[in-house]
Formats: sequence, structure tokens, C-alpha cells
Amino acid sequence: FACPIIEAGPADEVVSCEDDIEMPTGSDFLVSYASATAEALGCSDDLVVELVEDNVSEGDCPWNYSIERTLTVTNCAGGSASYVYSIQVQDIVAPEFLSVPSDYTSECSDELILDDASASDNCGEVTIEVSSETIAGDAAGNYTVVRTFTATDDAGNSTAAQQTITVEDTTAPEFTSVPADYTAECSDIVLDDASASDNCGEVTIEVSSETIAGDAAGNYTVVR
Repeated sequence: FACPIIEAGPADEVVSCEDDIEMPTGSDFLVSYASATAEALGCSDDLVVELVEDNVSEGDCPWNYSIERTLTVTNCAGGSASYVYSIQVQDIVAPEFLSVPSDYTSECSDELILDDASASDNCGEVTIEVSSETIAGDAAGNYTVVRTFTATDDAGNSTAAQQTITVEDTTAPEFTSVPADYTAECSDIVLDDASASDNCGEVTIEVSSETIAGDAAGNYTVVR
């Protein structure tokens, strides 16, 4: 006789997995009654809402699922009605990086420091994958390494960050041997080669020569 007729209640909703799922209150419902007498007895402004059941259906990951919620709405006269609505819980927020290795410049002969990145997610675990691209420069010892960190959560949401490592060859080659100065008879000149090594690549040795005249045709100095 005094059972409420629910005209309106909470709508189906989509919530983030990190949000609290709130219970509706009596003010969230609009009810009517079959007769004016019942409405007078129905206490429409004094409704009690109770949870009957949350029927959970799993989704494609632990943080994506749906809830079919069944409620009982009771007025002060003891009349009640059932109400059902759905809640879609979704993980739609990508992970956030807590730390990403800083860009830096390195000598080509130094071992590169390849630090890891770290990230967190609002609802679950995070997997970080690292890819690397090497961009050639103008010499064997000059190049750039671009490291891309991709953080992915259980629901497949991902975000990316990059680190750039600039590699430079700033160290000159070193001679490993240079022909010693010597004095020779004008008919016995020996032009030995020098040798050198480099910290990051091959070395090309070019030789130039200057002849300084002396006080006779057979007396002179060669500077190589």
C-alpha cells in the first residue's frame, strides 16, 4: 500500500579504478506512490537505502570490471522497492614516471652509463621497456644514443619518456712511435714512418716535409 515507486535514481556510471565507489543516499532517489493517501503515508523525504548485492563481472584486467548493484529503498512506513544500476570500473590513467635518467655527454672511449627509469601507476603494477636508437654523427666517435622508456600498466595504458646521450670524440690521437732525429751523409737519408693510436677509431698520419738549405749543396736540414 505504501510501497514507493522509484521514478529516478542513480544513473549508470563509469568510475576510475582509483576512485571510491560511493553508496547512494535517500536524496538520490525520486519516488511516487500509487495514491494520494499512500503518498501522504510514504515519507518520501525519509528514504533509507540498503545494499542488497554487488554482482561483479571481471574485465580484461584486474582493474577493469563491472558491478551490477542492487539496492532496496525503504520509506518510513516500511514500504520498499528495489533498484538496480551498473557501475563500470576502468583503469584509464597511464603510469607516471618517478625518475628518468638525465641527458648527458660522454667521451667516446668511456663506458656509457645506462641507468634505469622508474614509474608508478594509480591502480596496479608497471612494466618498463627500454628501446635504443643510435644516430650517427660526423665521425666514428661522434654519435647520439636516444633511449626511449615506455611504462605500461596492467590495463595497457602507457606513457613514454626519453634520455639523450651525446657521445663525442674530443681526445686527440697519441703517437706510439716517431722516427728519431739523426744526422746522415747526404746520400744516406732514411725516411721512416711514425705510428699513432686513438681512443675511439682509426688514425690517418699525413707527413709534410720542409727542406732548409745549408751552406753547401750537400748540407741541408729536413724537417718532417
